[in-house]
Amino acid sequence: MLEATDLAARRGFTRLFSGLGLKVEPGSALLVTGANGTGKTTLLRILAGLSTPVEGRVRWRSQTVTPFLRSLRQDALFCGHLAALKDELTAEENLAALVTLAGVKASTAQLRDALSAVALDRHAGLPARALSQGQRRRLGLARLYLIRRPLWLLDEPATALDAAGMALVATMIAGHLERGGFAVVATHQALDLPPARVHSLALS
Repeated sequence: MLEATDLAARRGFTRLFSGLGLKVEPGSALLVTGANGTGKTTLLRILAGLSTPVEGRVRWRSQTVTPFLRSLRQDALFCGHLAALKDELTAEENLAALVTLAGVKASTAQLRDALSAVALDRHAGLPARALSQGQRRRLGLARLYLIRRPLWLLDEPATALDAAGMALVATMIAGHLERGGFAVVATHQALDLPPARVHSLALS
């Protein structure tokens, strides 16, 4: 499981949170909510091993997480709140770059299937600069179909999405949980996920 005890984080001289504990078991999701600036992104980065807490510790599969822990890097997929796209590349080229950075080789057919799953198949050849904010978000999410990792760390995955896009995100996460995956999701939007599989953590 993913477990954290007595976590504390600071931004500059401001303490974001302290004494924070959490536990995420296979097939379950933790939804992290809170106003802007309360530390949602910081918490996800700590859980991903990309940042170090001021206090406390994180354990993944009974192993203490240290910066850039190899086993965690192999098991976790961190999707930040920015899409991280190159405007001059097409949607398909951007998706290929994203999965390659994660060490995954995807065929053209697999890339197009993933784009189709997020309703971008007709836009595969368009440069990213021509996509709307919602379409850019969908493109970033398409990597979830191609990069098979048990732990998803998603930062505001529903930002800029319409109702259909939000339903897509919920379906993707629910399917991941059904397969025994883990998810920690920072979100301002309510996601329609199976209540029995979801826990909440509110930062303030």
